[in-house]
Amino acid sequence: MNLRAVLRHAWAKPLVMGFLLLPFAFLVLGIFEQSLGPNPAEYLIRSTGELALRMLCLTLLITPLRVQLTLPELAKFRRGLGLLTFFYAFMHALCYSLLDMEWVLEDIAKDIVKRPFILVGALSFVLLTLLAGTSFNRAVKALGAQRWRKLHQAVYVIAGLAILHFFWMRSGKKNYEEVMVYAAILGLLLGWRVWHQWQTWQAAKLKP
Repeated sequence: MNLRAVLRHAWAKPLVMGFLLLPFAFLVLGIFEQSLGPNPAEYLIRSTGELALRMLCLTLLITPLRVQLTLPELAKFRRGLGLLTFFYAFMHALCYSLLDMEWVLEDIAKDIVKRPFILVGALSFVLLTLLAGTSFNRAVKALGAQRWRKLHQAVYVIAGLAILHFFWMRSGKKNYEEVMVYAAILGLLLGWRVWHQWQTWQAAKLKP
């Protein structure tokens, strides 16, 4: 069975999505086993945030892989990966709101205004929520394909805000190693899109 046949298999998408939910299952297990270290709240907040960033990288990786490897079957995974990005971002925001701020909305609002990295993270989450809420076929029909595509280009803004959020969060301890890795990955993925658009434009110019 070749790769294209595997990707077309009915179980391919559920298996991939289930595999990418395993980190969440391990976090839940860690809560019950009390194995998340001396500061479980901080561990949960940071872990869910990094998982959201990883899912965002995987979501943005789909199009370059699909084009470069000529695997149109990969397109069916993009929506699921986008929703997983939202899921982990939602858990990140929930852990912050419940475990760090004890769900005191006034304190959360003050924290957003007071700390720039929280503000940037909140803006990223709002945009991500908008994309998740319009990721279904009914939304595409309601908005129209062209408007829908323009709206979902906000994922590039989300990527920039997410890296800025991560950078400012790590700046307190001047620990930038992981930030630079994620920034490089996202930079390559976004850079490929610019290059691909330029190639497409050049090819269109050469057509008689």
